[in-house]
Amino acid sequence: MIRSELIQKIADENPHLFQRDVERIVNTVFEEITAAMARGDRVELRGFGAFSVKQRDARVGRNPRTGETVHVEEKCVPFFKAGKLLRDRLNGKS
Repeated sequence: MIRSELIQKIADENPHLFQRDVERIVNTVFEEITAAMARGDRVELRGFGAFSVKQRDARVGRNPRTGETVHVEEKCVPFFKAGKLLRDRLNGKS
């Protein structure tokens, strides 16, 4: 599902809301999650999962095409851990 499909589904299920308001709500939620992660905070959505930031150390990598070694700088990467309810639902337990 892409963002526009999510907005449309929420708007269809809530006819009392204008689509532009639903779009603003969805965008605000994503922006707040992104901003919190940029600050290094953890974002937990009960029943769904938790978003966090992990630090990857600098390392020496290899260019797969040429085989030469390259220095890969340290970086932060987003990480998602699914919650128990989401895992159970994906595995058909509920």
